[in-house]
Amino acid sequence: MAAKKENSNNKLVAQNRRARFDYFLLETFEAGLALRGTEVKSLREGKGNIQESYAEPKNGEVWLINAYIPEYQSKMPFGHEERRPRKLLLHKREITKMSDAVNKKGTTLVPVKIYFNDRGIAKLELAIAEGKRKADKRDAIKERDWQRDKARILRDHG
Repeated sequence: MAAKKENSNNKLVAQNRRARFDYFLLETFEAGLALRGTEVKSLREGKGNIQESYAEPKNGEVWLINAYIPEYQSKMPFGHEERRPRKLLLHKREITKMSDAVNKKGTTLVPVKIYFNDRGIAKLELAIAEGKRKADKRDAIKERDWQRDKARILRDHG
């Protein structure tokens, strides 16, 4: 199932802005996260980072690897490991689609953002992505610069 429409009630926690620059996002999915209580509290405070993280299918499950959720600052003596692998909650057909895509050469699973949906549940937007070449990145930079210059020209002379 493809990701649902963007809802204005969603509270964005972490975003991987490099993902759109480094990869062509072919298809996106919305996945639940199996989190501990202190991880949810930490995310609700807006802390967390998915810049260097990735997802990989293992034994019929998909895992989020290397996502950073800092320990929740409280009086509790036990917290959580900050970079532990976290299980992603997906439908079986989505998992098979992702594992088939990852087995193809040149594709990977890239987390795009973590947010809380309108029911207050932590979700991860995950994309099947294909790596961009250096020339593609240069074209993206060129296009972005042109759009910025065009907006400036229209604003100043229009």
